[in-house]
Amino acid sequence: MVKNKKILITGGAGYIGSILTRLLLEKGYSIRILDKMLWGEESLIGIISHPKLEIIKGDITNHAIFSEIMQGINAIIHLAAIVGDPACKKEPELATAVNLIASKVLFETAKFNKVQKFIFASTCSNYGKMPDPNMYVNETSPLKPVSLYAELKVAFEECLLNSLSNGIIPTSLRFATVYGISPRMRFDLTVNEFVRDIFFGKELVVFGEKFWRPYCHVSDAARACLSVLEAPSQKVNRRVFNVGDTAENYQKVLLIKEIVKSLPNANVKYVHKTEDPRDYKVDFSRIKKELGFKVTKRIPDGIKEIISALERGLWRDPYDHKYQNT
Repeated sequence: MVKNKKILITGGAGYIGSILTRLLLEKGYSIRILDKMLWGEESLIGIISHPKLEIIKGDITNHAIFSEIMQGINAIIHLAAIVGDPACKKEPELATAVNLIASKVLFETAKFNKVQKFIFASTCSNYGKMPDPNMYVNETSPLKPVSLYAELKVAFEECLLNSLSNGIIPTSLRFATVYGISPRMRFDLTVNEFVRDIFFGKELVVFGEKFWRPYCHVSDAARACLSVLEAPSQKVNRRVFNVGDTAENYQKVLLIKEIVKSLPNANVKYVHKTEDPRDYKVDFSRIKKELGFKVTKRIPDGIKEIISALERGLWRDPYDHKYQNT
């Protein structure tokens, strides 16, 4: 357990962070957010004046601010990153500066400042392609990153888990592909994008419909961070946990089948691909067995909530650039 309950969340206004911030405030934690606010501060509406929330608008590549923002901090949940393959490919130097170099400096500064826990948001993309299509990969499987995004996650994971401890408890969470509604909404994620396009009658072009990916609702991703934060240190020290549920591995064609149950007039075009190097089914039994973590929402739940929100006009223009990371 983390004493005194003062948490630094990097990227606290982001897709996962804006939900996690609310969750921890509800649990009584004091929160300090460090976020560049690239997409504005609208995701923090309703909590911006919360007495236990401190918001620092800052760039994680500005290492000079790290010592100051860690004063009084007991744990760090490190979400800030250039997220996803396209965004990292578009700006590789920035991705390296943020996802690897800044992360290393942040962690070293945390050790120096006697922070108790450091929770890192990694990704199941680290697995790349499963060696046996009939088997699931797990936390002990070889990592085979096939994109700069995953390469940087793997590199920092190795730094994090193999470093001299100096009393800090590091944990890496390999998130499944997230989906669902968030105050900082994204429509460049597979499930969210598919539902949006089918809802509006667009032709949805699906590449590599047979390749496997695991999925996890964004609220459950936030809950996983809380689980690690509140877990006894010996259970999470230098540990890696896949975040999701084994039953939530889907091929894209299976996602479409779920969506058309609610939106039967889908206009879908499949483009067969054989060269996609990412193809993995993930086992999530470790986090369930060791931390008692279970997902609360599944793919059909996420589909229904997005459709409901679109029907109510929750977003003025769901195709606005601000709802994607690239």
